[in-house]
Amino acid sequence: QVQLVESGGGLVQPGGSLRLSCAASKSIFTIPYMGWYRQAPGKQRELVAAITSGDSTNYVDFVKGRFTISRDNAKNTAYLQMNSLKPEDTAVYYCKAVVVGRVYWGQGTQVTVSS
Repeated sequence: QVQLVESGGGLVQPGGSLRLSCAASKSIFTIPYMGWYRQAPGKQRELVAAITSGDSTNYVDFVKGRFTISRDNAKNTAYLQMNSLKPEDTAVYYCKAVVVGRVYWGQGTQVTVSS
């Protein structure tokens, strides 16, 4: 079992920045895959960025150059640094971990980009 707790969401103006955190209940050193997803109202949940235990990263096109995913094994935490935020980035952001074929999700954190 892995519990994931996201934090760091909030209200930010267009062009601003936020850093989301995903704290895991166990060591993430051996978690092969962690990802950030988002779900806007009326839309399906979609991948934003992912990182492997070997620190390989993957980003969807609409966040490339603006968002950075990272993980700190010592703190059992994954991060999503979001810069140059746009109103269309407004969504609930979820952390996902895949461990031995099982999928775990956090409860989500709301990000609202608005002036």
